[in-house]
Amino acid sequence: MKKKAAIPANNRRYWLFKSEPSAFGIETLAKAAQQTAPWDGVRNYQARNFLRDDVSVGDYVFFYHSREEPLGIFGTMEVVRAGYPDHTAFDPKSKYYDAKSDPDNPRWIMVDVKLMQKFDSPITREQLQQEPTTAGMLVLKRGMRLSIQPVTTAEWQAVMKLVK
Repeated sequence: MKKKAAIPANNRRYWLFKSEPSAFGIETLAKAAQQTAPWDGVRNYQARNFLRDDVSVGDYVFFYHSREEPLGIFGTMEVVRAGYPDHTAFDPKSKYYDAKSDPDNPRWIMVDVKLMQKFDSPITREQLQQEPTTAGMLVLKRGMRLSIQPVTTAEWQAVMKLVK
């Protein structure tokens, strides 16, 4: 059985959200109204379950750029709206459309995030691999494609120490 991570005393949890910068990068979030945007288009059941059941208002999130070099953490966000139905699943014109998703019983969930900090330089995969506390992060595991991933308090603190 998987060991459940301890929840910090203030009930804040830590996460890593992955996105391809050409689809939605940290620059896009920085230019959004009030630097806030929905995190939509998640189409993996385990990631959806995290958004639906675990991600809460006040949680902190690393913004990770995937698939395009350099891979790494480019900043931090705060969850400002808890999970709610992802309306893109109901829009036939959306690339995230899901004909089987029912507005009365939505299959997909999104949250709203607000930019907290855009790093001057990204914390790269190589840096994460070299730091003992972060070397075990899920994002570094071979074959890990999950776009929403839990981060431990120790991993969060270690990454933040790497930010210059």
